[in-house]
Amino acid sequence: MNTLSYKTVSANKNTVNKEWILVDANGETLGRLASKVAKLIRGKYKPNYTPHVDCGDNVVVINAEKINLTGKKWTEKSYIRHTGYPGGQKSLTATEMFEKDPTRLVEKAVKGMLPKNKLGSALYRNLYVYAGSEHKQEAQEPKAINLNDLK
Repeated sequence: MNTLSYKTVSANKNTVNKEWILVDANGETLGRLASKVAKLIRGKYKPNYTPHVDCGDNVVVINAEKINLTGKKWTEKSYIRHTGYPGGQKSLTATEMFEKDPTRLVEKAVKGMLPKNKLGSALYRNLYVYAGSEHKQEAQEPKAINLNDLK
């Protein structure tokens, strides 16, 4: 009996093969898009997924300005931050944040679905979001995928 076939292979930073993936956010719902992008960044769609290693792909999201929110979320969803001073709590609605910078909606949604530790910070650096259809990662030749094909 070959015992090598029963070994669990754990990926590390030297054995990981990272790819570049292009995702089009045109007409996508924000939360559903963000959860699938977070899984891609984390590497959960790969057979050699290891929870404590950055084994995910680099993801480029284009057309963030064409994202959808369902229900009354455009007016009632609020993004809260704090300046650090007493009484320094500030809030923006989704519409106000979208008008300032549409990419921040996608970035915040994906960042909230990543781990809250050093690994999560490293994974977040693998996300590139652009408002229009043009992006700066043509040299990496990202492979376009359809999110509806993923589970």
